[in-house]
Amino acid sequence: MDRRRFVAGSLLGSLAGVAAASSFNPPLLIDSHVHVWKRDPQFPFAAGAKVPEGDFSVERLLELMAANGVSRTVLIQVIHYKWDNRYVADVLRRYPGKFHAVCRVNPESPTAPDDLSQRVDEGFRGVRLSPSANADGDWIRGPMMPALWKRCAELKVPMTVLAPVTRMPNLVPLIEKNPELTVVIDHMADSPLDQPSQLELLLVLARYPRVFVKISHAWSLSKRPYPYPDAMAQIKRLRDAFGAGRLMWGTDWPVSLKELTYAKAVELYRDHLAWMTERERAEVLSATVQKVWPFGL
Repeated sequence: MDRRRFVAGSLLGSLAGVAAASSFNPPLLIDSHVHVWKRDPQFPFAAGAKVPEGDFSVERLLELMAANGVSRTVLIQVIHYKWDNRYVADVLRRYPGKFHAVCRVNPESPTAPDDLSQRVDEGFRGVRLSPSANADGDWIRGPMMPALWKRCAELKVPMTVLAPVTRMPNLVPLIEKNPELTVVIDHMADSPLDQPSQLELLLVLARYPRVFVKISHAWSLSKRPYPYPDAMAQIKRLRDAFGAGRLMWGTDWPVSLKELTYAKAVELYRDHLAWMTERERAEVLSATVQKVWPFGL
């Protein structure tokens, strides 16, 4: 090959590389699970709340989202404020269209259904319940629950449940009485990886087509180094049962900072689901969350 042909060929190869790079479309990323809070007398924390050092404000979150290509985020009311949802309500007002948000109401209060209605009027799109595995979480089986779940269904907003996997059977009667209600299980129900049989308590909920699962907390559950192959094995079982179209990722920032940065949490799901098809990854990264919390993207 003479020098002229070599130079021409090299130029064409470089141009092709530039064209390929410019045509690359990064995946649409919608984070299904983030908390925000800051120390502000206008939005006081609940009495006795154990709040970690530092502020994790929405402004800080927006910077991280922009730096990591995250388009939209679902905010989950943090327990530091307990039932006072005013800080997140303020965020929704100041950044319309950027976020959806899930509130908290006191599940043991007879006014819980009306409290939820008020939060929805303020812009919230769902409620989160957090029954513990102990007796103090038995309210999930109590007399207050049917009315709250029914109101959630009437309002057409999702019911989000943070609970250990051993609580999954307690959800069945409530799900069956509200078949049109969308139910989201947080963090794979924190099903322990060293007790794989316990995941069956969550897998049986796949029979209900309106039940979705967040595959977050891989970092918390795993006994292996990043990118947590043992947690990925559990996610595969969930994919096989629910289908990728009912799974969604989430960083759980800033709680996840105890193990990994926001950037690494995004990378975990963006870059380490290669065992899924391209379509499945698109569902997990954005399409599933848009079924539950539509952003119109």
